Amino acid sequence: QDVTGNLFDTSKQQLTPGVNVEARLDLGDAWFKALAAKQLAKAADHAVEVQQQDSAAAVALGYFDLVKARAVGDVAAEATRVASAYAEQLQRGVELGLIFKGDALRARGQAERNQLALQQAREQQRIAAARLAQVLRLDPAVNLMPADSELLPLTLIATNAALDSLVAQALGARPELKQGAALANAAAKQHDAVTVGPLIPSLGAQAFAGGLGGGRNNDLDNFGGSTSMALTLGWRFGPGGIFDSARERTADSRLRATALANDKLKDDIIRQVVEAHTRVHSLRDQLATLQRALATAEEAFRLTRERKERGIGVVLENIFAEQELTRARSDYVAAVAEFNKAQHTLQRATGH
Repeated sequence: QDVTGNLFDTSKQQLTPGVNVEARLDLGDAWFKALAAKQLAKAADHAVEVQQQDSAAAVALGYFDLVKARAVGDVAAEATRVASAYAEQLQRGVELGLIFKGDALRARGQAERNQLALQQAREQQRIAAARLAQVLRLDPAVNLMPADSELLPLTLIATNAALDSLVAQALGARPELKQGAALANAAAKQHDAVTVGPLIPSLGAQAFAGGLGGGRNNDLDNFGGSTSMALTLGWRFGPGGIFDSARERTADSRLRATALANDKLKDDIIRQVVEAHTRVHSLRDQLATLQRALATAEEAFRLTRERKERGIGVVLENIFAEQELTRARSDYVAAVAEFNKAQHTLQRATGH
C-alpha cells in the first residue's frame, strides 16, 4: 500500500555484507583492578626483600655453626694431645715398673674418648660446611673453611636496648608487614571493584563497515558502501554486576581474611623479637658464668698438673681435671657461637 492508499504487489531484496566490531570497557572494574595490581606489585617487591633478609640470616647462622664446629674440634684436638701425652707417660712408667697398669689403661681410655670426640667434631664441621654451601648455592662437595681461626663474642646489636624500642623498630621495618599492608590494600581495591565498580557505567562502542545493496525483485545492481557507529553507557545487574551478593560476600571474606592474617603476622613478629631479645640477654649472662667456670677449670687443671709433677697427684684426679677443662672449653665456644647467632636472629627480627 502506497502513501495514497493504493494496494499493489511488490518484491524487493536487500543485502548488507560487512564487518561489525564491538568493544566493552567496564570502567569501574578496570580502574580498581589497576589500583589493586599496583599494590600487588609492591607486595612482590617486599616479598623479594623478605627472601633477601632470610637468606642473609641463614648464611650468618650457617657460618657460625661452621666456626663453632671448628672451635669444638680444636678443643677436642688439644684434649686429645694432652691425654695422649699423659697416657704415653704412664705407659713408660708401667714399663719401668713404677706405675700401676690400671692407671695407664684409664689414661689410654680417656685419650681414646677424646679421639672419638675429635672425629665427631670433624664430622659436624664437614656437615656444617655442606649446609652452608647449599645456602650459598655453591658446590656442596667443596669443603668450606671458616676464615676466623678463633671464635669470639661479637657485638652486633646493643644488648641494653629496651624491648619496646626493638618491637617498634620491627613493626616499622619488617618487610613482611609491608608486604601484608600492600596485600591488604590490594584486597581493599578488589573489594571496591566488586561493590563500587558496578555502579560506574560501562562504556560500549560498536562500529560497522560494509555495503548496502538491493532493489526490486532480484535486482542487486544498486550497491554502495555503508558504515555505522554507536557509543553506549550501561550497567549490569545480577551476576558480575549490581546486586551480585555472592560476589560481594566473597570480597568481604577475602578482605577480612587479609586483615586477620596481618594481625597474626604482627603478633608473630612481636613474639620473635621478645624471644630473640630474651635469648641474647640470657646468653650474655651465660657467657659471663662460663668464663668464670673456664677460669676455674684452667686453674684446677694447673694445680693438678703441679701436684702430678711433684709426685703427689693421682691419675684419676688428673683425668677428671682434664675432662672438666675440656667440657668448660667446649661449653664456652658453643655459648659464644649461640650468642653471635642470637644477635643475628634479633637483627633479623627487627627487620635489619
